[in-house]
Amino acid sequence: MPHKFGLSSILSCDAIAVRSALFKIKYGMGLLMGESKKEQLEAIFGEMREIQRHFEFVHGVNDIWSNSKIFEVLQANTFQHKMIPGHSGSLDAKDEYDREFEYKHFKETSSNHSWTFNDYSNATILKLRDRVHAVIFTHINDLVFPPRVDWIYEATGEQIANYLAEHTKAIKNARKMINLSALQIETRIGLVPQKFDATLGDGPYGAELERIFDLVKRLETIVGVSNILTSNKFWEVLVSLPLGHTVNSEQGGRAGAHDAFDNDGGDYEYKVSSTRSWNFQDISEAVLDKYLNCEKIVLAIVDKPGIRVVEIWEANPDVVVKRLREKLRKKSAEYSAIGKEVRRQQVSLTAGDIKVISAVRVF
Repeated sequence: MPHKFGLSSILSCDAIAVRSALFKIKYGMGLLMGESKKEQLEAIFGEMREIQRHFEFVHGVNDIWSNSKIFEVLQANTFQHKMIPGHSGSLDAKDEYDREFEYKHFKETSSNHSWTFNDYSNATILKLRDRVHAVIFTHINDLVFPPRVDWIYEATGEQIANYLAEHTKAIKNARKMINLSALQIETRIGLVPQKFDATLGDGPYGAELERIFDLVKRLETIVGVSNILTSNKFWEVLVSLPLGHTVNSEQGGRAGAHDAFDNDGGDYEYKVSSTRSWNFQDISEAVLDKYLNCEKIVLAIVDKPGIRVVEIWEANPDVVVKRLREKLRKKSAEYSAIGKEVRRQQVSLTAGDIKVISAVRVF
């Protein structure tokens, strides 16, 4: 596959290790000498960009920092699999015989100790039957550092296709979502857990993962956010740097409030996307009231493979909420006209809405 990086611009694993060691020295000195948090964060993001370039060149995966991708890499490393480049819609990995696998995981610190199929459909079931050799349901112990896979269930694609076809018949939730628990997998499918005791160094991505988790730990220490790769917090921290904001350390915001705040205590709601299309999900009156109680709605565009901010727009909350209500009403009317029900209360603000909401570009 073509690569936009030449050999001279790609750091070898050994070179990255040297840079990582030097950064640790610089990081420690920075704390002693009062180096600003912003400077420390920018240095970490710089090293992350180098690892991303290396990962793309060597493994063909161009975005390891989004959508819990790191934990897919961790699973592939444990199972001696090769990652399949891509995110939503693609399968996760294949083995030495080119058999394809679907991964599902949850972490010990997760609030939901089950595995989820989101927005399933007949196409999902057909894919499981026709393409998936096995679905691996993984438990990740993230109470230890670095996190590791400690037990799994492995089912054939056919088994899970049959399970979904049978057990989703009576489900009426709007999102077409089903959770599978360990008890259901054991009693309904007849599987038993398999235990693992592998270290990072045992797998094909071990060297990279050791450096990645070290960087993540340092990033979390500086910003005070745990599990930063499991949510949008990683990108919110990146967006906060040019704005001079502080990202809330709690997932979901300070006491469930907003994403970031400025030096005067003003709260901000962030929406981060790769394009000029920002998705607002699971909208309720409570969510809209939350938006109305912040200083600005921040709409940011980031280059995820490049780990950099491209654009930042700000808009007044009352105008944004008004536009969201308009789009929700329009969506509901369009669905009703064709006899369909809105499954999720979600809409997007796009490039055409920037003028409508009088957004101002600030970066």
